[in-house]
Amino acid sequence: MQEKKKLSLIAKIGIGFIIGLILGFVIGPLAPNSPFVAKVILPVLQLIGNIFLSLLKMLIVPLVFSSLVMGASSIGDPKVLGRIGVKTIAFYLGTTIVAIVIGLLLGNIIQPGVGMAIEGAKAVAKEPQTIFDVILNIFPANPLKALVEGIMLQVIVFALFLGVAATLIGERGKAFLEFNSSLAEVMFKITAIVMKTAPLGIFALIAVTAAKYGPAVLAPFAKVIFAIYLGCILQMLLVYSGLIAGIVHKSPMWFFSGVREAMLAAFVTRTSAGVLPISMDNVQNKLGVSENVSSFVLPLGATINMDGTAIYEGVCALFIAQAFGIDLSLGAQLGILMTATLASIGTAGVPGAGLIMLSMVLLSAGLPIEGMALVAGIDAVLDMARTCVNVTGDMCVSAVIAKTEGEKL
Repeated sequence: MQEKKKLSLIAKIGIGFIIGLILGFVIGPLAPNSPFVAKVILPVLQLIGNIFLSLLKMLIVPLVFSSLVMGASSIGDPKVLGRIGVKTIAFYLGTTIVAIVIGLLLGNIIQPGVGMAIEGAKAVAKEPQTIFDVILNIFPANPLKALVEGIMLQVIVFALFLGVAATLIGERGKAFLEFNSSLAEVMFKITAIVMKTAPLGIFALIAVTAAKYGPAVLAPFAKVIFAIYLGCILQMLLVYSGLIAGIVHKSPMWFFSGVREAMLAAFVTRTSAGVLPISMDNVQNKLGVSENVSSFVLPLGATINMDGTAIYEGVCALFIAQAFGIDLSLGAQLGILMTATLASIGTAGVPGAGLIMLSMVLLSAGLPIEGMALVAGIDAVLDMARTCVNVTGDMCVSAVIAKTEGEKL
């Protein structure tokens, strides 16, 4: 007898989101005249949702800290931090910064959250800061305070220093790195356990939102999807095409034709690591990139390069701010850019990474983490586009690095 196919986590979240919406629309009009709905059902749903949010918050600091230490230690290897390593990291961080800027620009222009008017946010945007203050505040004067209070930019910078320094001192740093490796694995497992509760948590959160605000919560979702897909298209047409034409001196059509199999696989499977063999095959056999370059650039990209996710975070952060009527200053948006860029190192491949990273960005910007429930239900649709861009960006940079190393493509 053939075993029944199990539903994926993202499918379960989608189902929970839809059922929560329907339940919210049904019980919302009943709440004013039904004490049972108002004093029992809605509070219980709110409790379930808040427990899920607390579990996510519990994960953020130890998960990000341990994974970043390990990610930075691999990058910090003196043998890796050679000519190719420095160029690769520079291009990856550069394309990620551009992607976040595109996401923030589209969020400001399209304004997908305007009109939702969700009230009662538990957090408010941080006071406007100057650019100099934002830059200064990413460096922790007291790293233990940053860890305890969850000041994510400072946690990220401290973890990066620790990871690189532990590698540079050689044998004496191995015990520290082994501890962090073990901690990272433990956190990955806890993350997997917590993410199993995501369908229930998202169901409860969106049910409460739908009950309070009715069908008005639906309209902006189409604008969010449009903004993120438009951002992904712009990233490929402007950034990747520009790099291929300007540095590789080839037609963008040559590039996209050569990597189309990996792009399609990434779009369908929604996993960068899973399509790595296809990416390697495409860049080596279709683009002519050497194995020496591709075997370094592509796996590193699967770890630290997430341009599609960066676009998603920029758009979603502004969507949530607009939905809750919170005005994000230029300083706050710059903080989002820095947080998302630095957080891209070492977080790829973690189950539920998109939600974890988004929750971290929201907390860093002083936005209500409850807003994550608004986009979780459509995450599968968004994930296809952002994974495709993540993988395409890795392959683009591999071609660029190969060209700068004198390879004939």
